[in-house]
Amino acid sequence: MMRILALFLISLFLFSCEKSEQEQKADLNLKAAAFSELKGWQQDDLSTARKAFLRSCDKIANRKDPWLADSQIKISTLEYQNLCRQAQQTSPQNFKQFIEQNFTPWLVEYKGSPEGKFTSYYEAEVFASPTQDARYKYPIYGLPQDLVEVNLKDFDATLPSRKIIGRVEGNKLVPYHTRDFIEANPIPAPVLLWGDNAVDILIMQIQGSAVATLNDGSKIRIAFAASNGHPFKGIGSILLEKGLIQRGQASMGEIRKWLNANYEQAYPHLLENKRFIFHRLSTAEGPIGAQGVALEAGRSLAVDKSFIPLGALLWLETSGPDRQPLNKLVVAQDVGSAIKGAVRGDYFWGSGQAGLDFAGRMNASGQYYILLPKAKEPRHD
Repeated sequence: MMRILALFLISLFLFSCEKSEQEQKADLNLKAAAFSELKGWQQDDLSTARKAFLRSCDKIANRKDPWLADSQIKISTLEYQNLCRQAQQTSPQNFKQFIEQNFTPWLVEYKGSPEGKFTSYYEAEVFASPTQDARYKYPIYGLPQDLVEVNLKDFDATLPSRKIIGRVEGNKLVPYHTRDFIEANPIPAPVLLWGDNAVDILIMQIQGSAVATLNDGSKIRIAFAASNGHPFKGIGSILLEKGLIQRGQASMGEIRKWLNANYEQAYPHLLENKRFIFHRLSTAEGPIGAQGVALEAGRSLAVDKSFIPLGALLWLETSGPDRQPLNKLVVAQDVGSAIKGAVRGDYFWGSGQAGLDFAGRMNASGQYYILLPKAKEPRHD
């Protein structure tokens, strides 16, 4: 009983801190548009977008709650399920026509502006072994036995859906261990695999997942399981603040090269990022996003789910790392600790070195339209 009471009191305290966030959400606005206004709409081949959308549909199919998510922009679950069933019966050749007939694009604006920031990420690569030896000596941890997740909504349906992560110490819920403690002390967590490169494991944690090549040549995916609940601080920001790299070296590819050459010098500073990621093994077709579906290269977008419901279709208008236009239909299927705001996205490029080459250099302004079921006034509250 004492443990439940402690969790409840902490939940209520955190809910009181949400007020300023709710006030900020009042600045969100949606402006109706036509498909003819979308840059590049006629040129976009939607075959891979359809594939990504149908994966989200599979996840949504058995939902019972009235809205897709506890996001400010509301989409009716029943209405979306109906559209998903129609989409599954629509051929790839007719998918664009299906979208035009059943959805309306709404430009997302925040504080009177549609402009936001768009970065990108990729699925990392690591080399690993099920057993520890002189080469494979860096642990890749699974979910700790003492990690506790609390959702405010579990205590009161009127509270926001917000997850708190910690551990129980005596009769109190306390924050979970930070990165420096986890890397220096044993914790009650299984070691899934042993990696051969500390830098690659660190990058895997930042990206959230990786493809592991095992010492017998086989491959397996390492997926996100949970975080320790502490805030994330980017490696590039840390190294720039310390004067260890220059701004021209701040892409993920350049950071990886620099860290591999200077890891011992950098390590004490990297502990300023208190966030730590725990993983699980997966046989899925791609890395698993926050919606619980495999991400599709070039079609999955990480968003701030307090504004955008996971599973929503978005028309993205931004530019890639070489200033090439990036105008395409994407699906909100993931989140990220640094992805905060009504107009903010992290674009999934794909896996391996090719993904790193693009993802590590993308940082552009842009905008997006959310596609909502036709003949419905948008609801956001």
